[in-house]
Amino acid sequence: MPHEWVIRPAKAPEQSGAFPVMQSAEAIAAGLIGAAEGPPLAELHLWPYRSLPRRGFVLFIAVTAGLLLLPLLAVLGSPVLWGLLPFLMIAVGGVWFALQRSYRDGELLEVLRLFPARIELSRQDRRGTRRDWQANPYWVSLHLHPRGGPVPDYLTLKGNGREVELGAFLAQDERVALHGELREMLAGLR
Repeated sequence: MPHEWVIRPAKAPEQSGAFPVMQSAEAIAAGLIGAAEGPPLAELHLWPYRSLPRRGFVLFIAVTAGLLLLPLLAVLGSPVLWGLLPFLMIAVGGVWFALQRSYRDGELLEVLRLFPARIELSRQDRRGTRRDWQANPYWVSLHLHPRGGPVPDYLTLKGNGREVELGAFLAQDERVALHGELREMLAGLR
């Protein structure tokens, strides 16, 4: 499954050197809900699944080019070769361009950070556009919409007046599994 949990063990502040949760007026005025110094208790990284790794991409393009060039052996040395060659090169270039576009679209990363008094979700796409959301974990609700939403088992987090989607690019069974894991983590924060 294309996600990874980074969990830090909970220690007493005097043992770990962690700072207490800030609830100052400055933090509230800055829009930081339960701002905490130090690392999060847990961090979830989500990314789209890639069925073809880079090494496989190179091999696939080489095999495709070889198979498309194989029929050219019959017309080697004739003017027909020069008539067919541009079209075969365009075909290989089209496959290369389509796979590269797929890789660029897959450069999406969602990071969910769980602090004692704050949840942060940041999503960065291939263009570098970053969207952030944060809320108090006590008031956050996790929803798995079996029939509603753009995809089956649509996973959302609701809190701080907004509802945000989580892992929309994941497969249906991966969203269901992630729902169970995230429900346990949120219960641990409360």
